[in-house]
Amino acid sequence: MLQDVRKLQQAGTISVLITGESGTGKELIARAIHFGGPRSKGPFLPVNCSAIPKELAESLLFGHVRGAFSGANTDQKGYFELAHGGTLFLDEIGEMPVALQPKLLRVLEDGSFLPVGATKEKRVDIRVVAASNADFPKKIAAGEFRQDLYFRLGRFTVVAPPLRERAEDIPLLAAHFLKLFATEMGKPVPPMRTDALEALVGHPWPGNVRELKNVIERALIESGGREIRACHLHLMAGPAFPVATLSSASQGSATAGAPSPPAETNDRPLNLEQAELVLIRRALQQADGNVSRAAELLGINRARIYRVLAQTGETGGTT
Repeated sequence: MLQDVRKLQQAGTISVLITGESGTGKELIARAIHFGGPRSKGPFLPVNCSAIPKELAESLLFGHVRGAFSGANTDQKGYFELAHGGTLFLDEIGEMPVALQPKLLRVLEDGSFLPVGATKEKRVDIRVVAASNADFPKKIAAGEFRQDLYFRLGRFTVVAPPLRERAEDIPLLAAHFLKLFATEMGKPVPPMRTDALEALVGHPWPGNVRELKNVIERALIESGGREIRACHLHLMAGPAFPVATLSSASQGSATAGAPSPPAETNDRPLNLEQAELVLIRRALQQADGNVSRAAELLGINRARIYRVLAQTGETGGTT
């Protein structure tokens, strides 16, 4: 796969289709293709096709002119025009409305399109990189995706293998995400112990790169910016539900037989506030609702727990 990416970095115009399971890092591959090639100084514009309302899709993609429809008070550029000189990344391309697929094919063929309500075509110089986990032969047979568009998008196809099949990439990806989140939090990048790295490499990663990203972000929060240990990792025990743990010391003080709290199952990475709330809820459960004890387990003061819970309208139990 890396060899394909290097080749595509230099082929700055050919369209690319990236396929693979959900969460395998298809956008990371698209960014590597863009920023490692001759278009790197141009824009990289990611668009999730499944999130575009169907009634607005044509206008958002191709733009519109003033008066084209009710509420169109000014000319508006679409995503294709905004990506001029760079790369337009169309994620979940399999969800592109069938009615717009011929117009997309036209742009891929000669770089021209007609904004909504316009009488004069516009031309753009862009590279289209698309991604999907869809079963295209099935969609084509059902009339949900044009075969000619599929072949035009896939002039060069890159398959993003699941993370479980490329364990050698895990240390590099973990280091990348650790640096990313540490920088966002204004902390120095902490070291990762061997036991933590071994746990990461040995995990099957049902959520692929997206799961790894979540795990690293939460580990950094739980460690307080210090050395990352295996006890800081929140690894999924099954296909859908992550197991949240505190430190080994916290586990030792847990009430025997205490039920686990509902798992957080959000595809997006938790932000700092969300992750902190998860840990506070867990600590309160371990401490039988005693806020003072929960604060000791987390290494924070009671006021912080009350403040976080107040933001959600929850109460903090006993003191």
